Amino acid sequence: MSAYQVNDLNKVIRGSKRATYNKEEINTILDAAFLCHIGYVFENRAIVIPTAYGREGDTIYIHGSLKNRMMTSLLETGEISISITHLDGLVLARSAFHHSANYRSVTIFGKVRLVDDPYEKMNALKCILNHMIPDHWENIRQPNTKEFNATLVMAIKIDTASAKVRAEGVVDEKEDYELPIWAGVVPIRQIACTPVSEPDLQEGTKIPDAVLTYVEKNQ
Repeated sequence: MSAYQVNDLNKVIRGSKRATYNKEEINTILDAAFLCHIGYVFENRAIVIPTAYGREGDTIYIHGSLKNRMMTSLLETGEISISITHLDGLVLARSAFHHSANYRSVTIFGKVRLVDDPYEKMNALKCILNHMIPDHWENIRQPNTKEFNATLVMAIKIDTASAKVRAEGVVDEKEDYELPIWAGVVPIRQIACTPVSEPDLQEGTKIPDAVLTYVEKNQ
């Protein structure tokens, strides 16, 4: 298995025993999410924005409007940091100090570039949509010329990354195990519910198999 080289940028300092730099594990966490958080600086102010993304190999694609201040700012700086987190459980300890959470998180560092090649740009939009619902691109009306030209697409080449995972129970002080206080984990997961069709659909329009498959796999 290949791994990202540990350096000053991606090295996990706190809780380093929970860190992994394995590319396959990192990609698995990336592929299980759809939203990421991106930090950038605009007019000397730090801002963090949630946004949709898609992954293809070691490239992350995001999109927005032509005047999107986050994307234009990132293109100016040329570098980016992205964070993705899954909350898997609340870890409720006997003491307030040891309350925690089970999670899977990834932090990415990379270079950004504007996607101006029409073929790559359309493929990137397809990648983002299919990252949300696999194979759904063929079920929708694809962007027309006006929509396509009004959309800015940015590619992020993953230079390095690290993941941090906690998947365990409560870790209390030894003396606290004698206290008559409940401790345990409340598992948390995101599920897909039965699709709700719009009331104005054309008669006979069925829910696409890609949507039904996604729901079935995420119940």
